[in-house]
Amino acid sequence: MLLWRRGFFGKGDLSRSEPSWLARQINIRKTGGKQMTSEEVTAKRRAERRQFKLDRAAAIAAVAAEAEAIFEAEGRVIKPALSGPGIPSAATWRPSPSLTEPPVSPPSEEEVEPAELEPLVDVEHLQLTLQEAFFLAWGLDCLTILDPHTAEAMTLQQLWTAFQIAHLPPSILSNPVSLLQLDNPFLINYVIYHHYRSLGWVVKGGIKFCVDYLLYKRGPVFTHAEFAMVVCPVYEDIEDQKASSLQLQNATPFAWSWLSTINRVNSQVQKTLILVYVTIPARSRLPSSVLNSPACLEHYSVREVTLRRFIPARMRD
Repeated sequence: MLLWRRGFFGKGDLSRSEPSWLARQINIRKTGGKQMTSEEVTAKRRAERRQFKLDRAAAIAAVAAEAEAIFEAEGRVIKPALSGPGIPSAATWRPSPSLTEPPVSPPSEEEVEPAELEPLVDVEHLQLTLQEAFFLAWGLDCLTILDPHTAEAMTLQQLWTAFQIAHLPPSILSNPVSLLQLDNPFLINYVIYHHYRSLGWVVKGGIKFCVDYLLYKRGPVFTHAEFAMVVCPVYEDIEDQKASSLQLQNATPFAWSWLSTINRVNSQVQKTLILVYVTIPARSRLPSSVLNSPACLEHYSVREVTLRRFIPARMRD
């Protein structure tokens, strides 16, 4: 897990982000869950929020039923109140005892069965995206990747080719001539990843917020992401797009309704939406051999467009 601690690379395959499976298991064994990890804190907070909504809905329904009973019995019309002493609010509501039960004290050594004393084995692994793996292997020269068939270290040239092929659909794999292309999705995403990593940002996947990447100023354990990025490939030569065998996401104009939806989602979680345009160099001005090494990355360019929602009540000036 050294790569996570020294740069927040990858994620734990048994955790939401930070590899914490072993810490959670040790916590359960030694302290009975008294000291919660980030995943457990999040799960507890979500359970409390869900219980609050249920309690509030039940209280409102009870007030409405009481008003209906008064109308049937006395003929008086009473407007059900949506707030008041009988309606829970975020400031006054407290979790039910079932959500705040004190942790069970761990059993004494005499009560512990021999099987429970067996040492824990950390079965969690760190997962890296292809962009992270290549950045560590080429950009920082601190990662060695083994060939799964020969168990030998792969060269940079082998990694470069294998990572591009991994992003191609099966229909293209049958044609060896077109394996390396300037609009390969790996190249486009790596250009973005390398660009922002080189500027000091921590780049993580943003599928949770319907975007391609999130930018953290220090890291996920310190603050929330400040920026959400949508990658938009742009062909320098429009004829290359017409002749391409790949259908790149966001390479064609998208609807304003989609863009407004994405912007609204990220504005609600205090993130600024950025459209990142990656210009794909024209095939006519570059030889095909340029794709044989990462040197081709210098021919790509990155442009940014920041989007913000216009809110009249807040932006009158």
